[in-house]
Amino acid sequence: MKKVRLGVVGCGGIVSGAHIKAINAQIEAGRVEVTATCDIVIDRAKHAAEVWNCDFVTDNWEEMVGKVDAVLIALPHDLHYVSGKFFLENGVDVMMEKPLANTEPEIIDLIETSHRVNKVLFIGYPWRYREITFMLKKIIEEEKYGKLFQCSMWTEQLTMLQKGGWGTTKKGLGGGQFFSHGCHYIDLLLYLLGEPEYGIHFGNTLGTPWMEGEGTSQAMIQFKNGVLAYHGGTWGARGTRLGYAFHFHFDKAMLEYDSFQGKLILHTDLSDHIPGGKGANEKSEVIYECVSGKNAVPEMEAFIDCLLEGKQPLTTPEQSLQGLRVIWRMYEAERDKKIADLTGLGLENDWKAVKPVENPYWESL
Repeated sequence: MKKVRLGVVGCGGIVSGAHIKAINAQIEAGRVEVTATCDIVIDRAKHAAEVWNCDFVTDNWEEMVGKVDAVLIALPHDLHYVSGKFFLENGVDVMMEKPLANTEPEIIDLIETSHRVNKVLFIGYPWRYREITFMLKKIIEEEKYGKLFQCSMWTEQLTMLQKGGWGTTKKGLGGGQFFSHGCHYIDLLLYLLGEPEYGIHFGNTLGTPWMEGEGTSQAMIQFKNGVLAYHGGTWGARGTRLGYAFHFHFDKAMLEYDSFQGKLILHTDLSDHIPGGKGANEKSEVIYECVSGKNAVPEMEAFIDCLLEGKQPLTTPEQSLQGLRVIWRMYEAERDKKIADLTGLGLENDWKAVKPVENPYWESL
């Protein structure tokens, strides 16, 4: 079997946390060998090279050309465009950590470049490759527990970054917590619920003074099918009861997904609300268990499938752009104290028919 020669560009926390296990799984399957590591902090690149028994280490990604077939790019967001463009132009397939880039013109150029050079441009949205996501999609579409009318997604964590670092600045991050982290859940909501119609967003830096953009984010979307969806996220949690929790309210039951425990819980036979109490017939049961936390293994497997088997990503770059447009429109509406018009921004809509959407954070810098 042919092995993909993989290069890792950016060897910081996201790689040492989420991607090591994912890459190792592909190495063990005989599908990948890591042939180059790169980081501006050379010691980080050397450490990653030791993990993967890799001989080539550099602090200049241009030196990787000829030594890799594909790269995982895990750089500051404002470097995604220039690095992605470089590798595509040099015949290298790209797996880009989210977001694809910080502005619409950059993303469209990456899309057009990938088509022109016939190279894979894969966006790192791991939720789209997890079995739990496919299960939830099927339950919603088949109306197994009746019609869905409310979906809520919470992500509570403490991400206390060094003030002035790229991850705290609007320019480096491309916005705030909603853009950087919320993009996962906007993509997931669009996949599960269909075409959005209207939305509102509010954010603040209270509790996260190290952030230029919002460190806490509250977003609500009304979808064309009438379902209401909510995403609440914070990087300032000093404690949590919700963790990463998804709640799906159907007219016959409720589903609760606890990501920290990897459990999907079905709640049925709910009686009328009893303040502080529980109905005698209420039932709760775990109907599915999976790997908890940040599981990037299926995502990396899918990327390698694209390279070796010619498969297509579940989230295309064009669909990724649609999700980011949702966020930018909600940022614009928040700035202008209006409700965001999100029509035309479903994943299945014609992305070329949408009027260009500017990133309001970026244009002000």
